[in-house]
Amino acid sequence: MSRPMLEVADIFRDHGRAWRDANRGHVSLDQMKVMSAIERCRTAALGGHVARCENAACGHTLVAYNSCRNRHCPKCQGAAAKEWLAEREAELLPVGYFHLVYTLPGPIADIAYQNKRVIYDLLFKVAAEATLTIGADKKHLGGRIVLHTWGSAMTHHPHVHMIVPGGGLSEDGSRWISCRPIFFLPVRVLSRLFRRLFLMALLAEHEAGHLKFFGEHLGLADATTFAAFLKPLRKTEWVVYAKKPFGGPEAVLAYLSRYTHRVAISNRRLVSADAATVTFNYKDYRVEGPERFKVMTLATGEFIRRFLIHVLPKGFHRIRHYGLFANGNRAENVAKARELLGQTGPRESKPKSADGLQPGEPQILPRPCPCCGGRLIIIETFAHGCEPRHRPTATPNPIRIDTS
Repeated sequence: MSRPMLEVADIFRDHGRAWRDANRGHVSLDQMKVMSAIERCRTAALGGHVARCENAACGHTLVAYNSCRNRHCPKCQGAAAKEWLAEREAELLPVGYFHLVYTLPGPIADIAYQNKRVIYDLLFKVAAEATLTIGADKKHLGGRIVLHTWGSAMTHHPHVHMIVPGGGLSEDGSRWISCRPIFFLPVRVLSRLFRRLFLMALLAEHEAGHLKFFGEHLGLADATTFAAFLKPLRKTEWVVYAKKPFGGPEAVLAYLSRYTHRVAISNRRLVSADAATVTFNYKDYRVEGPERFKVMTLATGEFIRRFLIHVLPKGFHRIRHYGLFANGNRAENVAKARELLGQTGPRESKPKSADGLQPGEPQILPRPCPCCGGRLIIIETFAHGCEPRHRPTATPNPIRIDTS
């Protein structure tokens, strides 16, 4: 895939230092690290390798710089997504799947930004508890949950997508109990249970002193003020909805491939940037039809701010598994479900080499030569901050890989 004309990295390199200086004291260490990783990604700063086509008549040579592998980088999600999906493909069951979305209301989202680890964690746990409780069995129904914290315009919009198979194991594990093919759980009941459980859990976190408040929310540190803040939220409708059921395991895999390793904005959505603004494509989900596809222009500083508000706390898992798919007994539960559904076991995957290659064995890039299709053999590696000894073959359009 050719390199996009404009990347988030370009914007960070051109304007990042000035933005950091202007916002000194208001940029977290995690956000600084993300900016640095994206700016350095696939540049000489991270080192790289030189590969040459093994076809002597071709001899095409290319230089590839190393990736930063930061989970917020638009260019570094492709490999992680493929590896994760390969593992999940073996766990898909031959049943229909349902798609639930749980969204935090605006006032909770506002304080979530100051308490990401606590409130995002509650969002995962309470969404799972509500689903498994209404599903009548916390152990034998399963779900995979993916956290997204953004809307299409990169505003702060915390919500989770939950993928649930249409059924579960019986209490004694002897039967697979299927639900109706077009109906899963009553959404209104889910919404109200989600609201009640979340507010109870949030109040408990406040009483335990786990929530921090700053700026205009400073007064919420007081228990009485916080209770008054939550009171109207007990009566408003919280958004929980069920999307159209997936057609089968293949459709689930296609969905997961698009959404599990997304970042706030992909490079392909960027339209243009100048000294003061950034323009990008977005979807207005309040509008139906082709008119929902719109273009937005933001001041460069606001674009950077919006991107960085979605940086997750260090070590925070944005993909989690519950119930039937919980990590502890997942393999056993999936095998049992397959047996009850009459499905043969997954294909054996080829074992990965220990660190790969035997001494003297050539290292081969996974992609073919862009000129003749031959194998690309690595002939040189170079450390971070260094330049390669070999020069790349001149091409009218340099080949770069974008996995955003």
